[in-house]
Amino acid sequence: MEKRKITPAIVVEGKYDKIRLDSFLDATIVVTDGFRIYKRPDMLKLLRHYANTIGLVILTDADAAGFQIRGYLKGAIPDGRLYHVYVPNIHGKERRKTAPSAEGTLGVEGLDHKILLDALERAGVFDVTTPCTLPCDITPAVLYEHGLNGAPNSNLRRQLLLKKLGLSNHLSVSALCDVLCTMTSAEKLSGFLAEYLPEEEL
Repeated sequence: MEKRKITPAIVVEGKYDKIRLDSFLDATIVVTDGFRIYKRPDMLKLLRHYANTIGLVILTDADAAGFQIRGYLKGAIPDGRLYHVYVPNIHGKERRKTAPSAEGTLGVEGLDHKILLDALERAGVFDVTTPCTLPCDITPAVLYEHGLNGAPNSNLRRQLLLKKLGLSNHLSVSALCDVLCTMTSAEKLSGFLAEYLPEEEL
């Protein structure tokens, strides 16, 4: 199945939601880890960044917890472009679970991809384009060239950069590429890094 491209980033509750969406979407997907988002100011800063650059899609489960997290994110991200995608209440149990959820409904991870695509279509997110979007030419190989991946002290340099940018120190190399693509380009990355990673701090 060919993946559908979505310009805005998508925030979901759990890693299995991300795995589900990754199977049919070409998008930047961020995981809140449920209610842990309440204690993650670094993650909120990343989500605010996305909302103010490429836009942010909020896609949570249709249960009470999902609406609570959605309401929290709506209040915590007052500026930028938010796209609220709502999924239907469908009773059932995800295959990986031994028992249904408290409300007996399927989460994002358990929904058919056609249902999820319909919900995204209704929100109009496939039509979203933005002049703020830069060509995503920053790859793990590019980060390697700049000593941020697979090189001596690359982990230290990467953690320092994440701290300077106010982003989560749990971001993978791939996720860091996605974030940097909203801030700069491969051609301008040297100058960008010189601002945030002065040699005397390393």
